[in-house]
Amino acid sequence: MKLAEKTPAITPEFIAQVRQRVARQTVPHFINGAFVPGERGEVFETLDPSDNQVLARVYRGHAQDVDKAARAAKAAFVGWKKSAKTRKKYLLRLAELLEKHADELAVLECLDAGQVLRIVRAQVARAAENFSFYAEWAERAMEGQTFPVDDTWLNYSVRVPVGVCGIITPWNAPLMLSTWRIAPALAFGNTVVLKPAEWSPLTAWKLAEIFQEADLPPGVFNVVQGFGEEAGDAVVRHPDIPLIAFTGETTTGALITQNSAPLLKRLSLELGGKSPVIIFEDADLERALDATVFQIYSFNGERCTASSRALVQENLFDAFVERLAERAARIRVGHPLDPETEVGPLIHPEHLARVLRYVEIGKQESRHVFGGERIGSEGNYIRPGVFVAENHHTIAQEEIFGPILTVIPFKDEADALEKANHSKYGLAAYVWTKDLSRAHRMALHLEAGMTWINAHNVRHLPTPFGGVKFSGTHREGGAHSLEFYTELKHIAVPLVDPPIPRFG
Repeated sequence: MKLAEKTPAITPEFIAQVRQRVARQTVPHFINGAFVPGERGEVFETLDPSDNQVLARVYRGHAQDVDKAARAAKAAFVGWKKSAKTRKKYLLRLAELLEKHADELAVLECLDAGQVLRIVRAQVARAAENFSFYAEWAERAMEGQTFPVDDTWLNYSVRVPVGVCGIITPWNAPLMLSTWRIAPALAFGNTVVLKPAEWSPLTAWKLAEIFQEADLPPGVFNVVQGFGEEAGDAVVRHPDIPLIAFTGETTTGALITQNSAPLLKRLSLELGGKSPVIIFEDADLERALDATVFQIYSFNGERCTASSRALVQENLFDAFVERLAERAARIRVGHPLDPETEVGPLIHPEHLARVLRYVEIGKQESRHVFGGERIGSEGNYIRPGVFVAENHHTIAQEEIFGPILTVIPFKDEADALEKANHSKYGLAAYVWTKDLSRAHRMALHLEAGMTWINAHNVRHLPTPFGGVKFSGTHREGGAHSLEFYTELKHIAVPLVDPPIPRFG
């Protein structure tokens, strides 16, 4: 697909320079402040989703590489945890450098993950905000409480960092979702071993360069590239990594839980979703339509909080489905670096095949309204699709993770609630109605970790992020991240000599 004219900051010449840079070398690990090859010398290829040509070659990490990174992080932890003021300074510096390198990060993310430029620019800004936000928490968040007992005891609590944090990130928004975990982990005094997804490894490499430019102490931040079943599993099983923060599919989250159990690791798992958007007949239909279309088709449909099940009240169902199909047909599918593109290619040929299998299942068991077919023979492009289904159908229950919307009718509030909750997932939900009492009732009883009323997914960093059921095990964001990345320690000081029983 032909690229349209770029914005002045990201010219074809700049894109070519970035491409040439990643093609000239094998992308290394970043361990103890230095870029290093893999211990075994093995490499893998990462593909450009727009044409499935080799974009770069990357060192394939194994247990030996993870062990080096873990030992470096453990050694660095001793000094890094001591000064919150120093940590704040470094995090603010990282935020500045992310903004400085925003164009290169955006191009790498577009080329490597297939995410479109208009989305990626916002993600890069969010990545910088992650560091600036948690920089402000570094000094004040470690405060505890006092528990005096008359004039005889002073009990108090403090928060202390846990140690080395293993962060395993997904391929759909690799920069934003990695910094969302890296920033609080570092702010609260931990050190990090990052294992990025093998399908989108390049922004982690650039992020390591930014850490090096910021001159962080060696070992505070480390990157081991590679496959989940090799490098990722080694992170999960390593005895010197007591915390694991993972974003990805539910089956992998269950495996991480199983493999980390012998070491009783602390886990924060942000997993899959099949989130409902519930549209009542009294909703602002124009805004509900805009939000529904955006929430399923942005991020190429590769979004855990996507409103992939649209529950629409019966008396407006047919008209709403017709308008959904009209909007889907007008969505601009194209190269991710074209500023006009709204949906880019899916991440990988394997994922394209997976989504297309669901499309075929949908055609067999549900009513196909529009789209879902592959576009062209090069790259992983797919037409945004719309299906009408019953809530028990496969495409209404399983996470497709692509630009495919399943629309389901409901009769009344009770029916909507029953259908929305009839899912193994429980990450997000969206409710559209002008009846605020009903909106609050729905939000209270929906089995979801997060619910937006008359809005799409607008993230606010202090609020808790996470799901219930098969969608996750923890919450992060603001103080909720503090709870995960620190230990609460109690200290007791007698103000007078307490009586001590004498044995023996």
